Amino acid sequence: MATNHHDTGYKELFSHPEFVQQLIEGFAPFEIADLMDFSTLKNHSGNYITPLFEEKFEDVVWSVEITWEGVPQQVYLYILLEFQSRVDRTMPIRLMHYVACFYDHLLKNRVTTPKGGLPPVFPIVLYNGSQRWTAEQDVYEMVQPEPPAFLRVYQPHLRYYLVDEGRYTDEELGLRQTPLSGVFGVENAGHSWEALQQAVDRVVAIIQSDRNKDRTDRIITRWLKRHLQRLGAEVHLDQLNSLVEDRDMLAENLENLVKKERLEGRQEGRQEGRQESDWRALEEKRKTVRHLLSFGVLSNDQIAVATGLSVDEIVKLRIEDKH
Repeated sequence: MATNHHDTGYKELFSHPEFVQQLIEGFAPFEIADLMDFSTLKNHSGNYITPLFEEKFEDVVWSVEITWEGVPQQVYLYILLEFQSRVDRTMPIRLMHYVACFYDHLLKNRVTTPKGGLPPVFPIVLYNGSQRWTAEQDVYEMVQPEPPAFLRVYQPHLRYYLVDEGRYTDEELGLRQTPLSGVFGVENAGHSWEALQQAVDRVVAIIQSDRNKDRTDRIITRWLKRHLQRLGAEVHLDQLNSLVEDRDMLAENLENLVKKERLEGRQEGRQEGRQESDWRALEEKRKTVRHLLSFGVLSNDQIAVATGLSVDEIVKLRIEDKH
């Protein structure tokens, strides 16, 4: 998977434990989040060159302690950042391979041993493409046709949890008043400056009420500058150092983009109106030509002068009428 602004920006975002916590608490099954002690979050992120795909991919890896049946243990959160333009239907295979490579990394670095056993992993795919995610979520589901019962136990299993940003409505994101939900809202605004303006207003309001306002402001500002640059927004990014302190400047810039967007929309509408008007005028002329042709008295040249159409167009209409 080629690195792009999405991956790099999100990788930086999820290098901070509070955003990992917001992802799990806000978008993963609540019964999983309830088990986790987020104060124990520890970053293990790294890029791995995988022999099968021979590519460098973007992932974020954290460990966190959970307590299960009274016994504390460590779980690895393996978060894959998947921001390709098309849904990759080989994802179950890729993820199975990535997790295997991660386990191999733990063994080679003596974090664990084959005898000591492998720690549990919670694989997450974070996706923000415009198409809805349609790939299978367990590699077993790719085995077709379904094998006979005696073979099923021998088939591979690895299920990942999908966070498909685009499937969350603004109302659903509004129920999650966290900086990360604000980021998702900005992403979902796409290239509509008006929607983006509203999403940025919301994320600024969330930051202002955050108990770690200054830190969150710095993190989200860096991410938003990268996002606006990717969109090609005509915003003075060098002067944007704080969404809270520079909110008036940013709001003015976004408002100018909204006005420009609306003006272009009106101009496009007028252009479409002119095209519709021209088409109707042409149809009226053709109707007049057919009416004159029905008399069989005037020549093509005379009809051309009367209607303003070319002789070639009149000849064409004459042939069409004969057929």
